[in-house]
Amino acid sequence: MARVGRREEPMLSRGTEWLSASHRLRPAGPPATSALDETLVRAARATGAHIGMLYLLDADDEVLLMQAQLGLPGPMIGQWGRLRAEAGVPATVAVRKGERVWVPDLEELARRFPAMAFLVPYHFSVLATPLRVGGRVAGSWVLMWSSSQAPRLGAYELGVVDEATRRMQELLTEAAEEGQRPSVTPQPRTLTPLPSPPSDVGRSLAAFGFADRLRDGCVSLDLNGHITYLNDPAAALLGGAPTALLGRVVWEAVDWLRGPTFKERFRHAVVGQQPTFCRLGTSGGTTVEARLHPDPSGVSLHLVTTGQTALGDGSAHPQPHHLHELLHLAATLTRALTVRQVVELVSDHMMAACGVQSMAVFLAEAGRLRALGSHGFSRELLDRFDGLPADFSTVTGQVARTGEARYFGDRQEMGDRYQPALDPDDMQAWAFLPLSLSDRLTGTCIVAFQQPHRFTCAERATLTSLSGMMAQALDRALLYEAKDNAAHCLQTSLLPRRLPEIDGLETAARYVPATRGVGIGGDFYDLIRLHDHAAVAVIGDVQGHNLAAAALMGQVRTAIHATATDPDADPGTVLRNANRLLLDLDTDLFTSCLLLHLDLRLRAFSVANAGHPPPLLRAPGGVAEPVDVPPGPLLGIDPDAEYPTMQVPFSPGAVLALYTDGLIEAPGVYLGDAIARLAAHLTKAGPQPLHSLGEAMLDQAPATEQRGDDIALLLLKHLPRP
Repeated sequence: MARVGRREEPMLSRGTEWLSASHRLRPAGPPATSALDETLVRAARATGAHIGMLYLLDADDEVLLMQAQLGLPGPMIGQWGRLRAEAGVPATVAVRKGERVWVPDLEELARRFPAMAFLVPYHFSVLATPLRVGGRVAGSWVLMWSSSQAPRLGAYELGVVDEATRRMQELLTEAAEEGQRPSVTPQPRTLTPLPSPPSDVGRSLAAFGFADRLRDGCVSLDLNGHITYLNDPAAALLGGAPTALLGRVVWEAVDWLRGPTFKERFRHAVVGQQPTFCRLGTSGGTTVEARLHPDPSGVSLHLVTTGQTALGDGSAHPQPHHLHELLHLAATLTRALTVRQVVELVSDHMMAACGVQSMAVFLAEAGRLRALGSHGFSRELLDRFDGLPADFSTVTGQVARTGEARYFGDRQEMGDRYQPALDPDDMQAWAFLPLSLSDRLTGTCIVAFQQPHRFTCAERATLTSLSGMMAQALDRALLYEAKDNAAHCLQTSLLPRRLPEIDGLETAARYVPATRGVGIGGDFYDLIRLHDHAAVAVIGDVQGHNLAAAALMGQVRTAIHATATDPDADPGTVLRNANRLLLDLDTDLFTSCLLLHLDLRLRAFSVANAGHPPPLLRAPGGVAEPVDVPPGPLLGIDPDAEYPTMQVPFSPGAVLALYTDGLIEAPGVYLGDAIARLAAHLTKAGPQPLHSLGEAMLDQAPATEQRGDDIALLLLKHLPRP
């Protein structure tokens, strides 16, 4: 990682200078928005970053929408303009974790964010910083450097970032307090870098003369690919007069530059700030070497004919689909587990890559259409389609039956037969795409445009490819949801539906399954009524996250329930019997368990422990502390295991908390410290209804993107007698 020597001066000497200057250079527009943009531009300039981006969460806190960008190549703006909050990229991780994310190089990017490294395999460094407004994370902002100029992130860089973050948060907070929060817009603003000092006029004229005298083609492009200058040899190669080409996007103006090859090299040059090249065949059949030389303001394109004849059409002609867009979608779909996630990811991608305004997905089941998900369509229109026969009476049914896509560029092409069903949303163009799930034509994806739209052959091929990838992802998601629902139904059916009512005892229980995708667990709890003033409380955790763990949990719970009702069986005896059961079952799974016998008349409980976290006891009006129960081994290990029983006072007003390790365990945290922290939280919570206390205790559980363990919580309070 390269150092930047000029960045060693302390922040206080120059940091306030760049920030105060931003107040003097404020463009026209809403004050908060303009000041945010200026702060981003000046922070990028001060740290040497060539790309800067500002993101804010949408109203539902589900999508990060790019609000402003500086230096990002045009072909990438659409792809990175919308980021799902759960996406694996630095900008979203900074929002989820509420902390700065620094990725120094491509190797680190590939390790931590493999999907992003696959899509953007360029050498750069990136820093993402969260933005807080009113105590919550409202967005993030990003700076990027080329690897050759990547900073060490010393005191100066971090000081600039801290000052810029503080300024952005102040602007957002002030606007919110004044009721003028900058609106979260779907389209980002493209910002202009701060101008360099004016160059000598004579030097500029000499540079133009130098380029015009060359026999090679010389083209100047801005960051969006617009032609800002070209000499006569370049115009000849590009097939147009200089005046006709100026201002146009080069890959839209020139047919042999429309394929993915040139745009990929353009992205590589701008993001990595490194020279690159590619060979392309012109429409006339000759080969041209395109050499791209970038800087933060644009790209100098040097076109050199090699004298060779282009073979075939290679990359000289438009590709049948946009390869980069398909790779981007393929990478993002790998993390989609549910139907909703698939629909959201594909709709986000189609909106960016194809300009789609609305999308809906229908599945044919039992001869009728069922809406799986949508984005942008009205509820009225979805209701009209949902439940319709999947036959030839509707274009949706036709596509689902035949597997042939239908395209309507405007209402005239649609005709009178199908228009009435689509009228509520006032769209002007539609594509009906078939979905093939497991080699069966069983669904249709509808995409719509607000303006008449001409579907080119290349775009039709792209939409067909996108729908094919979506169909495969939907197939996986439907199968996953079916298995996941069945597994969770089994698991929840083995837990008590409701806790018994016992005079003098207030109870509450909470169960939170592990994050989808990690399997189901074996956490369980139970409360068994013995008589009017006595009960048995039990909580446990079977090792593993699969159906076997859930099934064993049911057997253990049943065995404990049967033995615990014996009036002569103390907690230690019940655990010994459960231990023998697990050994008889000859399972490879182990179980932790904590069992208490409560006697409200004696104002005490007896307890035994089989390798489970200790219960917490909060005395009336006092502090909560762990009950130091002598631990025995896990159930299912030692046939001769003993489980000592101890008795503990349980005064009226006292609260007992039984929990599984999912509530406290976190990477790098000592278990004793985690238990002490939970006890402190129980103390601080004070007197409140147990159902509210349970929610408060769940709120302090370790926050992770993928919670790998279930959480079970059982709360018991000895009520004072009236």
